[in-house]
Amino acid sequence: MSVLSTLRLLAACCLSVSAFAAASEGTDQETLDEIVVTADFRGRNVTEIPGSATVLDADFIASNSVQHFEELVNVVPNLNWSGDGHRARYFQIRGVGELEQYQGAPDPSIGFLIDDIDFSGIGTVATLFDVGSVDVLRGSQGSRYGANALGGLIYVRSREPSAERNARLQLTVGNDDFRSIGGAIGGALDSEELYTARISALTHKSDGFRTNSFLQREDTNGRDETSVRAGLKMQHSKYLSSRLSVLYSDVDDGYDAFALDNSYTMLSDRPGKDAQRSVGASLRVDWSGLDGAKLTSITAVADSDIEFSFDADWGNEDSWAPVTYDYLSLNDRQRRTISQELRASSSEAGLLFEGTTSWLAGVYVQKLEDDLLTINRGTYYDPGYDFADSLDDRFSSDFEAVNAALFGQLERNVSETTRVGFGLRLERRTTDYTDSAMLEAGPTESMWGGELTLSHDLSGEVTGFISLSKGYKAGGFNLGFVPEGRRNFDEERLVTLETGVKTLFAANALSVNASVFYSQRDEQQVRTSLQLVPGDPASFVFFTDNAATGKTLGLEADLRWIVSDSWELYANVGLLDASFDEFVAPQGDISGRSQAHAPRYTLAAGAAYRSSNGFFARLDLTARDAFYFDVSHDQKSEAYELVNTRIGFDGGGWLVELWARNLLDERYAVRGFYFGNEPPDFPNALYTRSGDPRQVGVTIEKRFD
Repeated sequence: MSVLSTLRLLAACCLSVSAFAAASEGTDQETLDEIVVTADFRGRNVTEIPGSATVLDADFIASNSVQHFEELVNVVPNLNWSGDGHRARYFQIRGVGELEQYQGAPDPSIGFLIDDIDFSGIGTVATLFDVGSVDVLRGSQGSRYGANALGGLIYVRSREPSAERNARLQLTVGNDDFRSIGGAIGGALDSEELYTARISALTHKSDGFRTNSFLQREDTNGRDETSVRAGLKMQHSKYLSSRLSVLYSDVDDGYDAFALDNSYTMLSDRPGKDAQRSVGASLRVDWSGLDGAKLTSITAVADSDIEFSFDADWGNEDSWAPVTYDYLSLNDRQRRTISQELRASSSEAGLLFEGTTSWLAGVYVQKLEDDLLTINRGTYYDPGYDFADSLDDRFSSDFEAVNAALFGQLERNVSETTRVGFGLRLERRTTDYTDSAMLEAGPTESMWGGELTLSHDLSGEVTGFISLSKGYKAGGFNLGFVPEGRRNFDEERLVTLETGVKTLFAANALSVNASVFYSQRDEQQVRTSLQLVPGDPASFVFFTDNAATGKTLGLEADLRWIVSDSWELYANVGLLDASFDEFVAPQGDISGRSQAHAPRYTLAAGAAYRSSNGFFARLDLTARDAFYFDVSHDQKSEAYELVNTRIGFDGGGWLVELWARNLLDERYAVRGFYFGNEPPDFPNALYTRSGDPRQVGVTIEKRFD
């Protein structure tokens, strides 16, 4: 099917909805608020972006009763996540993204920003309390965000400070000793409302849902999290404004995630930790005093201390008797970033070519420092074979990278209904790496990405688009004892052709968006693994390799409809076929196989009811297909469905709700490993980390306006 044929088909499907929605026209019902994509340089409405984007606003996030980002992932098409503990540390968009903790040069495929502060590759930080919006841009963002956004970008925005003085206090309790308390306050700091501020804080604790029978504890994978966000907006003059954002997060979660029988009962004698303490700040300055242009400066800094440790044998002195098998792994990472972005964009007076063409140009520089200390210790003794081994390994590395980029965009109105766009980004990456194993490396790369777009108003309610984009991801090197010839790996490139439609029907009460896309991946970077010595768990290594090519074909569609003053519906679907065209892995030829963490479908649907007297209820259903856990083995998850619900009262400044996540107590796996970890023979077996079981709780909130 041709691109134009596909565009017409999607348009026809959406136009057919208008007939069903026509009954709403002219009625006095609520409408959808304007949805602005904060992650877009120009801050445009989501319907104006010639690409796939999901924007979850504050009301949608709050109404889903979610605490953490990984709970929100299920409502975004073709978005998946992985992590070793509770936290979503790595993301996959349309099958593109990392699965494991990196070593050496950090080089994430999915960007993750909080208030312009870069946390890409190290995961989410604390909770979603008082978050203003979450933008998920799917597909390469090579012209906007460069090497760290090969597959897409996730942008989290704190609630914007406003002149209106208000405050909120929130208390939540639930099973597994779940409890959290949060507060937020904001408003104008002066009578002229030139300075506005907002600060929010939340502490969250729970015992977790696993039981360690050996230690007789129920909190070995518990959560202890504190987050503080503060924002200050300043209107210095008619033409000059700024916004200061500050973030502090302290996540101290337990890590007791794997059991030999894949149950919720653990046997480890030394449970681990998944902790991260981060401090970050960003300053955005906007100046519109130039004739025809607006200048924007964004400065951001972040400092993170990350600790990750685990009981590598998953057992205790009684588990393997008479064999002695006891290993422990400790990882301490220090990461610091500082970035500066300067860009100029056209105002109405600065449009080119007789007022038909807007423009944007900028420069971006980031310095990243990443220090890693890894300690692996253990002993092994098998009296049956009179074999003994010990490990006491200490490894440290220092990595520094400087990324410098030039970027620009042009958008021209060809006619009243048709627009074409062009974007280009040139980036140079300089690195310096040393470690305690005497490896030194300092590769320098020059890369580029860009996009061509076409948007056309098919009617007053339907806009179609076509885009061609190229994204990139820097190459790198592997550490330790890697297979012969696999020390270095090359830059990855992703070319995507996408077409779709965006609509607003029923007097802006119904939104329907749909797109289809095809991506070709060249020199795809794949994180794989193997045991260098069969039967020896100490020889199990991870490394990155280049697959020759990969391809992705998919569809995404979403619907949001305010049916009446009382009812709201939403639904979305993501269909995905992500496979390797050609890839000979160390385990064999897996050409044609589906990529890891790329379920063939993701589904979400929900209905919300709110009465005029304040009573409300909501039901959400999500589902995703089975997916391969890794490229190094053939093991897959099982398809699963989750049901969340909430019911309560909201009125008179009070909110009281009863909520349930995973109401039907579905058992499902989010990570999986296949290797030998049980002495004395160490047969390969599948070990999975299960998602959260049913959680039930009550939330009480008091608002002060």
